[in-house]
Amino acid sequence: MTKIKICGLTIPEEVGYANELMPDYVGFVFAPSKRRITPGQAVLLRLALSPAIQTTGVFVNEEIPAIKKLRGVLDLVQIHGDEDVAYLKALKKEVGLPVIRAVRVRSEQDVKNALQLPADYILFDSCSPAGYGGTGETFCWSLVKGFPRPFFLAGGLNAANIADAARAAAPFCADVSSGAETNGKKDRQKMEEIIHAVRSVR
Repeated sequence: MTKIKICGLTIPEEVGYANELMPDYVGFVFAPSKRRITPGQAVLLRLALSPAIQTTGVFVNEEIPAIKKLRGVLDLVQIHGDEDVAYLKALKKEVGLPVIRAVRVRSEQDVKNALQLPADYILFDSCSPAGYGGTGETFCWSLVKGFPRPFFLAGGLNAANIADAARAAAPFCADVSSGAETNGKKDRQKMEEIIHAVRSVR
């Protein structure tokens, strides 16, 4: 069964929704974004979050020591910028948490290149000039169908299309950010619809 990640939680109310609805993962964004939170905010949100939900920290071109300081808050580290292979190897060694490497998909070649990346998971996202992620844009899911490593699928997923995406791409986990929001904040009803849609796929 495809797992579900709700990314970009910023306030206690949204953590409360997660505790009710129990996605498999939530994401805290530490990169420049309207969803960005501070390490101090992340500590408080983690304390309020059910321990059964795993936390992912989203970073863009961040220095490794800054990520290392968040080891007690995070279960996984998601890298979404221009970091190279040497950075990924050093990150895994120094931080000691599973690493998700985001890959922006423009063509089949981007997917092939992802096979060699030294990460525990790949996250396939749309490629948009609007930013590194959370842009609400989709890409052709068939490009990642059959990818032989566990991967997260992101990019414009919402309650209306997430079941189709899960069937078309068969990801390890579906990752939703803007599709679970209304006016820039997480919407409990949308979160519930998304989680139900993913878990209804067989």
